[in-house]
Amino acid sequence: MDLKEFVKKFGRKYSEILGINAKEEPFKWFLASLLFGAPIREEIAMKTYKIFEKYGYTSPEKIIDAGWDEIVKCLDEGGYTRYDFKTADKIMEVCKNLLKGRKIEDILKNEDPKERLKNLAKGIGDTTVNIFLRELGMPHEPSKYAIIAAKKHNLWNKKFKKIEEIDEINLEISLMKLGRDYCKKGKCKECPFPC
Repeated sequence: MDLKEFVKKFGRKYSEILGINAKEEPFKWFLASLLFGAPIREEIAMKTYKIFEKYGYTSPEKIIDAGWDEIVKCLDEGGYTRYDFKTADKIMEVCKNLLKGRKIEDILKNEDPKERLKNLAKGIGDTTVNIFLRELGMPHEPSKYAIIAAKKHNLWNKKFKKIEEIDEINLEISLMKLGRDYCKKGKCKECPFPC
């Protein structure tokens, strides 16, 4: 499998998979990023986002109206049983802060939105913010797994190498999966994009 095929197969943006236009629907993408930022499998994060969507809990107003107990139920239904209370607290705090007049669109216009995004709620870390900013095509810190894979495959020189006809975001996502699922675990023989 060549690099283009590999990126096409493994580098699809999570926002696209979820049917979110990240630039036009930043709150929806931020909500999904909060779910992806937990130490939980991406399949569970995607399933949980779809549950929020099914119940119409995709705006700060709808989430606050639903209430904390309902958000915990959604998280449990999606498979967040170990992280349900903590994640519900975080989501509710984000929504309350956004309803006080802060807007994600305004935060993104700042020179460095990372700290402002993290200040939306206790427990929002670099992972969540970097996932969110990555798919918006904004400056962010790449995943350590993407860097491991990029170095191993000679695609890193202080940043990802630009490759003609390959979207940088898709490349980073595919390398993150490669690093997380193969390089980190020493599964080079099973790797879909061997060295």
